[in-house]
Amino acid sequence: MIGGAGYWMKMVKCQDACPVHTDACGYVNAIAEGRDEDAYRIARATNPFASICGRVCGAPCEANCRRGDLDSPVSIRALKRFVTSQFGPETGDFRLYHEGCNQQMLPPGRGDYEPIAVVGAGVAGLTVAHDLAQVGYKVTVFEAYSAPGGMLTAGVPVFRLPRELVMAEINAILSLGIELKCNQRLGRDFTIKSLREQGFKAIFLGVGLPKGRKLDLPGANLNGVYDGMDFLRAFNEGNPLPVGKRIIVIGGGNVAYDVARSAVRPQEMLGNTETGADMHSNESTALDVARSAVRMSGDKEVHVVCLEKRSEMPADEIEVSEGAEEGLVLHNSRGPREIVGQNGNVAGLRTVECSAVFDATGRFNPSFNEDNVEVIPADTIIFSIGQSSDLSFLQPGDGVESNRGLIKVDPETYQTTAPDVFACGDIAHGPRLFINAIRSAQIAARSMHDYLRGTRTEEAVRSSWSPATYTMREGWDQLRRHHPPVVAASERASSLQVIEDAYPDEAARTQAARCLRCNVNTVFDTEICVSCTGCVDVCPENLIRLTGLADLCRTSEGTDWVASVLAISKEELQTYSKAQLDELGGVMLKDETTCIRCGLCAARCPSHAITMQRFDFRRMCVSSQGHNPKLKQGPHVLQSPNEEGDGQARLKSPAQETS
Repeated sequence: MIGGAGYWMKMVKCQDACPVHTDACGYVNAIAEGRDEDAYRIARATNPFASICGRVCGAPCEANCRRGDLDSPVSIRALKRFVTSQFGPETGDFRLYHEGCNQQMLPPGRGDYEPIAVVGAGVAGLTVAHDLAQVGYKVTVFEAYSAPGGMLTAGVPVFRLPRELVMAEINAILSLGIELKCNQRLGRDFTIKSLREQGFKAIFLGVGLPKGRKLDLPGANLNGVYDGMDFLRAFNEGNPLPVGKRIIVIGGGNVAYDVARSAVRPQEMLGNTETGADMHSNESTALDVARSAVRMSGDKEVHVVCLEKRSEMPADEIEVSEGAEEGLVLHNSRGPREIVGQNGNVAGLRTVECSAVFDATGRFNPSFNEDNVEVIPADTIIFSIGQSSDLSFLQPGDGVESNRGLIKVDPETYQTTAPDVFACGDIAHGPRLFINAIRSAQIAARSMHDYLRGTRTEEAVRSSWSPATYTMREGWDQLRRHHPPVVAASERASSLQVIEDAYPDEAARTQAARCLRCNVNTVFDTEICVSCTGCVDVCPENLIRLTGLADLCRTSEGTDWVASVLAISKEELQTYSKAQLDELGGVMLKDETTCIRCGLCAARCPSHAITMQRFDFRRMCVSSQGHNPKLKQGPHVLQSPNEEGDGQARLKSPAQETS
């Protein structure tokens, strides 16, 4: 019997895990079938940064991919890059980018609406601008730096994310009619008060966490000590901070590895990283090889020091392994105690053994063995242990409150304590993945629309079932995951070349064919099952078994189900012995964890009690009249354009609105 839609939606684990619910199963299978343009449209549908996410997304879809329970996850992120590189804004054509946006996930109702101010041209701010511009708002984005991008340009190294690709996707967003003003810093060039005075009816704060954190260690003010965010921003802008030949990066996360892998590269190569200039002429390549040889002979060393054991490090495995290939020296289970100085300059880092990072309750509470001391020589030390905010722009009259360095927001609407000001992304939640910032910004945009229009916009799901007609590639269950081509370690460590390439066509089709198509399900009709156990015999993964009722009573959920079927209370059920329960009946159980959708059980079933069914679902925004009760109202509620269609918003007082 087919259960509720929520259960089957969670069965498609990649899509359920994606914060913006990208249909990864859909675009991966389109690639397997050679429908690359369709694949791009699916990948783009709910993600305004699909091309960028094809390069640097944290990929929660892969972490939850069901194929990972069988052997290794499908290479979902790399497959996204395969289609975005063919059809995304980086091709110079924005048509498919514009057409591919799923308009049903934007607030319904379009108009000639009021001006909106977005502060910060990072992922969150540009997502809000992307959504509200298409609904009909006049969006102006204010950016503190000379170019947009936020952490995309300041925090991600150029060898992981080409700047020309970043600008292409941002330009595709700006082409929706958004005005961008750079070199405009909140608190210096304008204020929240001045934005209100200029007529902006709602304000979004997407200012991020621009500052890094340092440990309060002795010697932290010596020459040669840097904050990782300052180092990355300067590196990516082509104006690297001066470093020595023996560098220590403190931290064990992905950003720490971005810093360390940037530090190992030749700083002299950083002429102009924003123009996409060709850095790989024959002369440059020869120079790269020469520098690589010098480095391998001991010219430059980069060390990474972190509290965690190797198995506990938050950095992705591929970051750590590729970093090791590039010559990074990792010091696990070491806690920094003092930056050793000589003549005002860094001379080394005194560390002690970290015996445990977490306490017995699992909380971050490091303990140390102070007797195990090691001094690592260095002339440069870079902290990469987190980020912090700069809220100096907030004034008492703004009405925007903060807490522990973050802006206070309603967790459901992202409205701040000032009704007309909204915020999300890192400045409201702390550091998270880019894809999380996109999702929260989409919700914030809806909330801003509801605040101004006096409506209530929510997500609804439409689902349907149909007989599954599909063919798996021969040997799909034996295909193994292979990473996209990468530049050799000796080459990539000595240049700014992008380290990962796109899959060739055939490799992409092969990797996409590994998908287990989790939207296809084996559906059991218990009323016509004859308990022949043919499905049990034929299942290649041994996922199906016939068992007595006693087996179900091992869990609370199973006990509830058995009690309801037998029409008795749980207390009475507990009086039955195992043998008595098994005599009352049995059930066919299927473990969905590693089902490979082979369909053999359905083919074997003599009574057709098992069928292969495809579950299709889509999300859409629906709007109803009446102000969202989760939003605080300002002095006025702005209504939709009047019935005459003159496109002018009307102002009504709350009293008029309710009369």
